[in-house]
Amino acid sequence: MTTTRPTPTQTGATARWRNWGRTQSATPAEVIAVHDADDVAAAVHRARRDGVTVKPAGSGHSFSAIAVPDGISLDLGAMTGLVHADRERGRVTVRAGTPLHQMPAILEPLGLAMPNLGDVDAQTLAGATSTGTHGTGLAFGGIATQIVGVTLVTGTGEVLTVGDDDPSTLQAVALGLGALGVLTEITLQCVPAFCLEAVEAAVQVDDAARDFDDAVRRHDHHEFYWFPHTDVALTKTNTRLPAGAPTEGPGRVARFLTDEVLSNGVFAVMCEAGARFPSVAPALATVAGKAQSGRRFVDTSSSVFVSQRRVRFREMEYAIPLDEVRDALDEIRMLIDRRGWRISFPIEVRAAGADDLMLSTASGRDSGYIAVHRYHRDAPDDYFTSVEEILTRRGGRPHWGKMHTRTAEYLRTVYPRFDEFLAARDRLDPHRVFANPYLTQVLGR
Repeated sequence: MTTTRPTPTQTGATARWRNWGRTQSATPAEVIAVHDADDVAAAVHRARRDGVTVKPAGSGHSFSAIAVPDGISLDLGAMTGLVHADRERGRVTVRAGTPLHQMPAILEPLGLAMPNLGDVDAQTLAGATSTGTHGTGLAFGGIATQIVGVTLVTGTGEVLTVGDDDPSTLQAVALGLGALGVLTEITLQCVPAFCLEAVEAAVQVDDAARDFDDAVRRHDHHEFYWFPHTDVALTKTNTRLPAGAPTEGPGRVARFLTDEVLSNGVFAVMCEAGARFPSVAPALATVAGKAQSGRRFVDTSSSVFVSQRRVRFREMEYAIPLDEVRDALDEIRMLIDRRGWRISFPIEVRAAGADDLMLSTASGRDSGYIAVHRYHRDAPDDYFTSVEEILTRRGGRPHWGKMHTRTAEYLRTVYPRFDEFLAARDRLDPHRVFANPYLTQVLGR
């Protein structure tokens, strides 16, 4: 019996694309739905012929302009699911368009799990790894550090497979900003399935900041959120347990209802009120801080790592040397008081261990992360750029998928392997088929 492979689906006029945070939008010249690497290669060859660019469309969860398409936009929605599993080595190969929220269903029957995750799972695997998405935990790197192999289509239309036998190329393409090629398959090094004990506690922000360095060294996963205009922080500490550990504490349904009502429903109303009447933001922040209370529960790793985030916001995040987190946060707190901004969203503080990826925000150094947010309807101000000045004075590296103003001139000073990455780009995309204005800004050419 013979089967017919689906052909790429092309459209003429396209709808306007915009990202989740409503910070970027564009109207691509054309959208092509692709099904495999051959389809992607055909689109690249066509783009080179016509002198246009190519961008894969992920979930749109980057706040920066890294994924903005203006030429051909590739729809990878059909490129999802498991390709191959090596249970003995704990490795799985999945199609690059697979959303993170589908990974537990793929891995659980294999008795496997991803070693670490962030708190949002809407991103595609390719999008999350290409932008440096990370969780927290000093013994763990970002999601891209889990990659041990990829298949990608280069800017010349070559279908290239890169494994851990070519570490230099892998260290470029595992976190490639979408500048080196279109990922079609990704091989991950997984770990045996595990559970997490989650402990959340409301503490004084001075205590949370003072203890942060020690806490991330003592615990598997630790982070905290500070509510501006208050002295309250919410700490979250997760301890890894064997698979099959008894579920404890509020169940998933109860946690879902609590998180939906407090973290999304009530919080959305408060943010909207703060956007319309900025003067009430400090009072609302005080209410939010007082509403925080401790809880403890045990569940599977993915169920604990991931939270629902339905309130739209804008975000900027920087990685700085771990031992500078406390001083940087103190300076940000004083700046907020001095400038009189009205901030409804908490500031998030996390950590990640050093890795060897060329453009990872934790490349070569243990890193602390400070993330600032604004509700998407808040009036524009200089909150982000002023905080950015504090963090860049400490050699800060911006999260590639979040808002920032850095250019190649600055980034070369904080990434020792920056020029190695540019050399890989010259080799894999010599004609800049995957370029867009953002990549020109951060890579220089």
